[in-house]
Amino acid sequence: MDIKALIIECFGTLTINKMRTGLAILGIVIGIGSVIALISLGQASQQAITNQIESLGSNLLTVQPGAQNSGAVRGAAGGAQTLTLDDAKAIMSSSKITTIKSVSPEFSKRSQVTYGRNNTNTQIIGVYPAYAEIRKITVSSGVFITERDEAAMSKVAVIGPQVVADLFGEGANPIGQSIRVNGQSLKVIGVTTAKGGSGFNNQDDVIYVPLSTAQKQMFGADYLSSISLEAKSQDVMVAAQNEVGYLLLARHKFTDPTQADFSIMSQNDILNTASQVTGTFTTLLGGIAAISLLVGGIGIMNIMLVTVTERTREIGLRKALGAKRKVIIYQFLIEAIILTLTGGIIGMLLGIGISFVLSSIMGLPFTISPPSIALAMGVSGVIGVLFGWYPAQKAAKLQPIEALRYE
Repeated sequence: MDIKALIIECFGTLTINKMRTGLAILGIVIGIGSVIALISLGQASQQAITNQIESLGSNLLTVQPGAQNSGAVRGAAGGAQTLTLDDAKAIMSSSKITTIKSVSPEFSKRSQVTYGRNNTNTQIIGVYPAYAEIRKITVSSGVFITERDEAAMSKVAVIGPQVVADLFGEGANPIGQSIRVNGQSLKVIGVTTAKGGSGFNNQDDVIYVPLSTAQKQMFGADYLSSISLEAKSQDVMVAAQNEVGYLLLARHKFTDPTQADFSIMSQNDILNTASQVTGTFTTLLGGIAAISLLVGGIGIMNIMLVTVTERTREIGLRKALGAKRKVIIYQFLIEAIILTLTGGIIGMLLGIGISFVLSSIMGLPFTISPPSIALAMGVSGVIGVLFGWYPAQKAAKLQPIEALRYE
């Protein structure tokens, strides 16, 4: 049995009825293309979320008032105003804290901001100068808040690119201009570098002011919204959670960690949660797309069964001339595999193209997973064997005399 000659013959047979062959391939093309495109988009979404979380800062820990559901110290629900500036200063100065590099207490609140006739509602965050280092904030023009601004309760502001666009217009230079926030006039001293984002989590739609100015002059608050911490390295993140957690437990006079009135969230916790959610979403999308592969395989089986019926006399003649059963089986299996692999290659290219276009439109990083492509192609080959086997067996079992008599 000459496999090469058999493959050439299979190609010739498939090209006789181009319409039927094309329709059989189409099902696999749609299936493979859908699997690759949807998995790619799912992974691109996951990468975008990961990039956005990592852009918030490296080795980041966030202490917030309230309950903690993960991390080293786990707490129950508590008050929303239980963190104070003294807590942050204690973390900075305590000899028991050996794993923390930088500390920035924060107070945040949304407020209406105006400049002339323009206004916008945005997030006002009172911070220490260390916030820029911890959260990886850089300025594209001007300067960030300094220790002098904090000590003097200076009425200054560093604004995000989105705030610039909303209040001053695209491309405007707001440095030196004054904006009004909650009845206070603030001088713009810097504009942050764009990070991207949307909705309430848009890091470009933020105004930074000295913490003392935000608490004492703008909002009259004596508590903190959160405390941002930067651990010395990735390896000491858990130790840092423990050290800070138990220090605050002692300060807040709790002996039982389950009664804590604060929570500690690490960047790793957020990344893991986001990865689990997006991973499940990607798997769901891949599963839905895989159904079309199954439908495509059934379509190929139907086409092959029709082909067996149409070629009954040909099969009988070949068997009468001495063709062995396995040759008939191989011929129909090879035809089915050719259909699925051809559809797989076209579907792969189509899926990559679709994912590239959609990623560009949606502003997501273009991500292609080689394992997903290999899996999709492998599955298409397996489908060719599985759904080609029955028609091949049916053709091979035909009796020569009965097949020759078939009309």
